Amino acid sequence: MNHNVEVPASVPGMCLEALARHAKEDALCLKKEGLWLRISGDAFIARVRAVALGLSSLGVRKGDRVALLSENRPDWSVVDLAILSLGAVNVPIYTTQAPDQVRFILEDSGARLLFVSGKKVFRHARPGVDPVALENVIFFDTDAASAREGSLTLFELEQRGAELDRAGPEAFGRVLNSVAPADLATIIYTSGTTGEPKGVMLTHEAFASNVLTISSALPIRPSDIALSVLPLSHIFERVVFYVFCWNGVSVAYAPSFDVVGEYLREVRPTIMTAVPRLFEKVFHKIVKKGTSAGGWRSGLFNWALGVGQRYAEHVDRGETVPPLLEIQQEVASRLVFSKWREGVGGRLRFFVSGGAALSPVLSYSFLGAGVKILQGYGMTETCIVSANRPEDNRVGSVGLPFPGVEVRVDAEGEILVRGPNLMSGYYNHPAETAAVFTEDGWFKTGDVGRMDERGHLYITDRKKELFKLSNGKYVAPQLVESLIKQSQYVSQVVVVGAGRKQPVALIVPDWEALSSALPTPQAEEHTQRVAWSRSAEAVKLVQRDVSQLTAPLADYERVRRVALLPEDFSIDGGELTPTLKVKRRVIDEKYSGLIEEIYNGAG
Repeated sequence: MNHNVEVPASVPGMCLEALARHAKEDALCLKKEGLWLRISGDAFIARVRAVALGLSSLGVRKGDRVALLSENRPDWSVVDLAILSLGAVNVPIYTTQAPDQVRFILEDSGARLLFVSGKKVFRHARPGVDPVALENVIFFDTDAASAREGSLTLFELEQRGAELDRAGPEAFGRVLNSVAPADLATIIYTSGTTGEPKGVMLTHEAFASNVLTISSALPIRPSDIALSVLPLSHIFERVVFYVFCWNGVSVAYAPSFDVVGEYLREVRPTIMTAVPRLFEKVFHKIVKKGTSAGGWRSGLFNWALGVGQRYAEHVDRGETVPPLLEIQQEVASRLVFSKWREGVGGRLRFFVSGGAALSPVLSYSFLGAGVKILQGYGMTETCIVSANRPEDNRVGSVGLPFPGVEVRVDAEGEILVRGPNLMSGYYNHPAETAAVFTEDGWFKTGDVGRMDERGHLYITDRKKELFKLSNGKYVAPQLVESLIKQSQYVSQVVVVGAGRKQPVALIVPDWEALSSALPTPQAEEHTQRVAWSRSAEAVKLVQRDVSQLTAPLADYERVRRVALLPEDFSIDGGELTPTLKVKRRVIDEKYSGLIEEIYNGAG
């Protein structure tokens, strides 16, 4: 995509130039007290300038670290670009991060100041914030400032900065122009599925090069409207926001997954980024609605689902669609899939999915319904490496690498990446940095995969997560889990089995689906779940589904035994990272007794 403009040297330079160029009335949108509010590009620029100068008046200088703890909202992006405009370094923290990790990140990064969204987020993080010697805490919500003595509000900071901007408008330009491509923009702490989090250092150039290469490869237009729901503290959504800015896309913010259904219908986005968990939830909801109608309606739904999947498989393989299937697809589209498309707003051009593998059945189901999901791939250390293109979407693959990003698979099957998009290292960890780079500058991702003859990348698993059975064969748990997640009875699943004859699965059931299939135990909710997780009937029902879904795998990979868990895997419980990745070692330890039981019962 050629914008015929000189690309500024820094991330804020890029974003502010583009916001001024596109001059949109609805650059950003948020919902407040039931109403959608629009923020123009000009208003957004003015806020960034004011916050930057306000920070400057507090003594924030180039290279200083400033931490940011907030859910998704326009203030997050305003503050992010303001920090970067000074050449300071943004240290984002997840709102779900445990207090001891919040403390670790603040101390390890040497953050001088902390921005916090509101009371609820601060209450959760406070035990980690209070022991740290911060110069200031700045709250987005004015009513939250009373929670900590001597703190500031974002409004006060902006007022101070706006006065300085009026008095000397050239001051902002001076600091912005001193930011160079090689300057550090952010330290993002990886979620640490193993051990302490490490701070990934990314420069302005890493982000800017990634924004330009993604913009050249994907059809993203100023007429697009996006719904932003993934945490901006995560590399995926952060890069995507800069891409949207650069291309003049209007961005509406969703503060949490709970409101996504409602916001999709109201915002009616044309493009959106999401994670597989979101698609799994949407899919199970649609299937439940379609099959609970009963009688001929349920029959029609199931028929349409089958037709759509067969049609999508033909299209995906580049095969000619048989004439009869073509006609059936048109009928299914009109009678069933049109409602599905309306459910995601009715004008979505494509979703981009990242963060984890998306099961092929889910991809084919959405594709058959006329909803394109383009899988992509990246890591905190690499920004966004690859994605499928709307006109070249291979189900099961994470697409083609973006121009200028080199990808190869080494002799052991590990994926290596090289390019300007890579991190400059782990903060204060030179030995760990050296360990993940080859001598000629390739980053070792720790992911195992392959490339097809046309250059599409396929991820098979994390190198560290492959486990060896007693027969010497290796199992890729994520692949098996993605198949099991297709079951309507499964909400979460972890496959284990290192050193055993066969893998088994620990499953958190979808309680609603179980209750519609089995008589419900008469008890309060938690006791009910415990009763179900021990019920032979419930285990058998889920086990039967799992056996069928894993039947296409090699005999040694199939899951024939399952255990049901009454509690969800969660961040608070320590089984998930803030990016919802499974901590397998924790689960192995926590459920070692139960795992032993499954195997002993296997006879």
